[in-house]
Amino acid sequence: MWQEFREFSIKGNVIDLTVGVIIGAAFTKIVNSIVEDLVMPPLGVILGRVDFTNLYILLPGQEAKIAKAPAPLNSLADYKAAGIATFNYGQFLSNVVQFVIIAFCVFLMVRTINRLRIHFGEQPPTPVKKRPCPFCLTEIPEEASRCAYCTSEVPAVST
Repeated sequence: MWQEFREFSIKGNVIDLTVGVIIGAAFTKIVNSIVEDLVMPPLGVILGRVDFTNLYILLPGQEAKIAKAPAPLNSLADYKAAGIATFNYGQFLSNVVQFVIIAFCVFLMVRTINRLRIHFGEQPPTPVKKRPCPFCLTEIPEEASRCAYCTSEVPAVST
């Protein structure tokens, strides 16, 4: 069993996946810093000195907890420390911006890799010629002898 596990873990796909997860975790920290330190502060200034991490709405029914709070509640951290429920839409907006940046970076990487593959001679697969199945009319490969959808035997195409 140990030998099987060793062979499985040394296979290229597992190692590639591990490297991808580690790089992804490091990349997430960079994107978080870009969003929180470079994107959101100028956006907050443009929108009138708004700190997105402190944008929240106090949920109804929290009056008793607010009255029992020992210190004045001036920020989201104060409300969280007092155990008061809030709707934190500012942090959600920051997370949406982070997601958009990560998705765009992944798109650029995939696009670049695809262009490099074509540049270095790896051609995209040629599209399979299709024809309609004479029984169910769905598209099937031209060379098919049986329809994958209705399982009918189809006549060969003369070329």
